[in-house]
Amino acid sequence: MSSAVLEELQVRSRDDVNKAIKEEHLTGAQILLKALEKEGVEVIFGYPGGANIPIYDELYRTKNITHILTRHEQGAVHAADGYARATGKPGVCLATSGPGATNLVTGIANAYMDSIPLVAITGQVALGLLGRDSFQEADITGITTPITKYSYLVKDVRDLARIVHEAFHLATTGRPGPVLIDLPKDITVQKAEFKYPPELDLPGYKPRTMINAAQIGKAAQAILEAKRPVIFAGGGVINAGASKELLALATLTGAPVTYSLMGKGAFPDAHPQCLGMVGMHGTAYANYAVWESDLLIGLGVRFDDRVTGKLSTFASQAKVIHIDIDPAELGKNVVAHVPIAGDVKEALSELLKVLKAKGCNLDLASWRQKIDNWKREYPLRYEKSGNVIKPQYVIEQINEVTKGEAYIVTEVGQHQMWAAQYYQSSKPRTFFTSGGLGTMGFGLPAAMGVQMAHPEAVVFNIAGDGSIQMNSQEFATIVHNKLPINVAILNNHYLGMVRQWQELFFGKRYSHTDMTGQPDFVKLAEAYGAVGLRVEKPEDVRPALEEAAASPRAYILDFVVDESENVFPMVPAGASLNEMLGR
Repeated sequence: MSSAVLEELQVRSRDDVNKAIKEEHLTGAQILLKALEKEGVEVIFGYPGGANIPIYDELYRTKNITHILTRHEQGAVHAADGYARATGKPGVCLATSGPGATNLVTGIANAYMDSIPLVAITGQVALGLLGRDSFQEADITGITTPITKYSYLVKDVRDLARIVHEAFHLATTGRPGPVLIDLPKDITVQKAEFKYPPELDLPGYKPRTMINAAQIGKAAQAILEAKRPVIFAGGGVINAGASKELLALATLTGAPVTYSLMGKGAFPDAHPQCLGMVGMHGTAYANYAVWESDLLIGLGVRFDDRVTGKLSTFASQAKVIHIDIDPAELGKNVVAHVPIAGDVKEALSELLKVLKAKGCNLDLASWRQKIDNWKREYPLRYEKSGNVIKPQYVIEQINEVTKGEAYIVTEVGQHQMWAAQYYQSSKPRTFFTSGGLGTMGFGLPAAMGVQMAHPEAVVFNIAGDGSIQMNSQEFATIVHNKLPINVAILNNHYLGMVRQWQELFFGKRYSHTDMTGQPDFVKLAEAYGAVGLRVEKPEDVRPALEEAAASPRAYILDFVVDESENVFPMVPAGASLNEMLGR
């Protein structure tokens, strides 16, 4: 080889190396964003601070990820949560260290309780400052360990891409949930070669479970022998995308279907076999049906205490088939006679095959007749009024104006239960609420995430005058980003659900639930640049809703409702399902 050729090859080699360094040796912040792009992330909700400035500097340059600047970190995590619920994809939020990170905690716990895939990224002080009570230092991995599937503290920039890949895998597989990545500031500026691992090596994490054929056979036999079966659908049906299989099971067997709060939307409310929600504020006929059932088919549910009431009497005449992706849920609250660990969609597919092969032909005529009688005798009802707005009437009108096709988000309280009772959902991922943690302040920022996921959809956040004030600063985010979210405040001047309990169980001693001194919500809307309307007469409810639903602007509708109205039926805490008040 001539010296000239050798020299040319050496020059090429140096150029290639330099090119490789330029293209693949990235800062931690660059690696983070490139890894997020690899995971298909399109939207991040976040708030900058001292420890995550390098990440924000890279966000400033990127064209592939939209960042929504919320006005509080709690707003960011709930917005990411809402985005995840609406799309089925993991939501992503970003906060700085210390108080920025701790402000995410409620939202992370909320996502954990409701099994929502979420990746929360927090800034952290530099590695050398950890453990020294440094400015804006908080042990966020320690704080969030009980409320995440896993919390990472990145100590080497070379691990960052792998950690991001693992985080998304953990968040979305098995039982979905939140994962946290804590990123020290010095890691974000150190450089490393960007290598995105094509495969994962997590030997201790095996979320997939094989559907046990013998258990499927036992479940099928139990169904074929049942005289009074009830199907009970939870949020796991929606997470698994198993609504089609649920409808097929209901159609094949003729069994009535009830759902948990998190399961609303898994089965059409208008279907003749639908019983609505079961539990504390469920329909009377759903509670009676579960009470008298001889077979309860629980799908993706965790038998929450708001569902079961007094555990020792819950479905006490029934065998229980329990299908859930999380084996730890089987038998945790309610004894499962036929436990099946696995994905609900896969398990139902196998169960349907067996039932069809066995010639499923249940005679449920007398059972269905009994349920129809309960429906006629104990319908959801409230006293209509031509003078004062009833909160249930507002929900009914939202349902009619939007033809049941809106995306409904709720805060937490009486309005939440009325929305679950009176809004008719027709498909999954259209009704979003904080089921497990019961987080006041969830609805408004979650609605931002839902609207970002479905820009053309009509989105309503149904709120109480107490809940809406928990994160009302996010009106600024909504208006700035031109999100046409409609907020329907059922304003009864009380923390209504607590007032209801005080009325029923504490001798009407309304200790600190009177919300006197709340803001003028119309002026609040105008202050943020939204449209505000106050509605005080029943005849003005529908025109206001029609105006809001048709507008491209954000609306705050302040419905002044009957402050004495309560949510019924109600199973008192610790009582049996058949011990309802106001049925």
